[in-house]
Amino acid sequence: MVPNGWEVKILEDLASVERGKFSARPRNDPKYYGGEIPFVQTGDIAGAKTYLKSYSQTLNEEGLKVSRLFPKNTILITIAANIGDVAITSFDVACPDSLVAIQPKENADVVWLYFYLETCQKELDGQATQNAQKNINLQVLRPLKILTPPLPEQQKIAKILSTWDKAISTTERLIDNSTQQKKALMQQLLTGKKRLLDESGKRFEGEWEQVSLEHHMESFTNGYAFSASQYKLEGIPIITMGNIGLDGKFNERTHKQNFWQSDSSLDKFLVNKDDLLIAMTDVTPDKNLIGRMTIVTAEKSFYLNQRVGLIRLKPSLDRHFLRCLSNSTDWRKYSVAVSASGVQANMSTKDIKKGKIKLPTIFEQRKIATVLTNADKEIELLEQQLADLQQEKKALMQVLLTGKKRVVVDGES
Repeated sequence: MVPNGWEVKILEDLASVERGKFSARPRNDPKYYGGEIPFVQTGDIAGAKTYLKSYSQTLNEEGLKVSRLFPKNTILITIAANIGDVAITSFDVACPDSLVAIQPKENADVVWLYFYLETCQKELDGQATQNAQKNINLQVLRPLKILTPPLPEQQKIAKILSTWDKAISTTERLIDNSTQQKKALMQQLLTGKKRLLDESGKRFEGEWEQVSLEHHMESFTNGYAFSASQYKLEGIPIITMGNIGLDGKFNERTHKQNFWQSDSSLDKFLVNKDDLLIAMTDVTPDKNLIGRMTIVTAEKSFYLNQRVGLIRLKPSLDRHFLRCLSNSTDWRKYSVAVSASGVQANMSTKDIKKGKIKLPTIFEQRKIATVLTNADKEIELLEQQLADLQQEKKALMQVLLTGKKRVVVDGES
């Protein structure tokens, strides 16, 4: 049902819809590239927010002759790869034919149209052709049906949603700043460059001791080789490397769990809340996971899968401190260096036990771990706020862009 005063229009009634153009070959040919004209590609759109503010390539005057320049405040939409990604340009741009430039006419507000097109991504992806690379064309975009309010209402909707966008961007910046501050704090605290105050208010003193991890390890357990063909639909969930986050967080991943029937013969592989785990295998290209540790935070038991290690420590080493230390530069370098090269990196039990760490007293360990854990909690709180804002914006788009909830336009009673 069309809301009162609204119309169903097609995209080409509201904007000119033109495909980008660029026929220069080979890629990065200096005859065409390297000038001052922004050349925007699909990856730039995927990484943008509402407004496109950066680009990865430029054209010179020769490149512009075989391309097409679109003005500032043009909406660019991807028609290949990640179909339906959109952004508004903040400057004049040229682009390849994997992007379509949408320039709103006088009856369409650019920001409102951007938000509307953002909701069409699933619809457009569903109309893509399945060739060597999935894509859509202008015959799909131009007749795209748009539920269109009068221009003043478009502008008010755009203003409301832009407010949420600003709040989201502000929160994202706060997360980035807090993350960078934590990294700097880790570098200082985990190397002893910065010393904290003890319980009496005096700064910790004394040299840190360099030792092998095994000297402070009570036991180490390798996971069990569970057979994927015998996974159950319910039972005790199995912990894998995927539960260990690159930031040291424990990711329960309830949406992606495998289960095993309870078996007393596997009791040695049971993992519980507060247990310390380490990733012993890494298939990522940059080997960012190998050697990372996490502490189980879920209030339940798990079985430990192969290539994930369970570390139990002596009272002389704080597990929270060690978890933080596993994200330090020195431990990261060591973990990558001892793991086998190739598609899959593997860290042995011996490698883990022989790994060198520098330790302050247990009291300073705990103090450092508390400071860094509190920094993690601040970031987690901001991340939750961001998720809430994103969900609120999504809900608002659903009601405002369909007319289920009407806005009051300035001047109306």
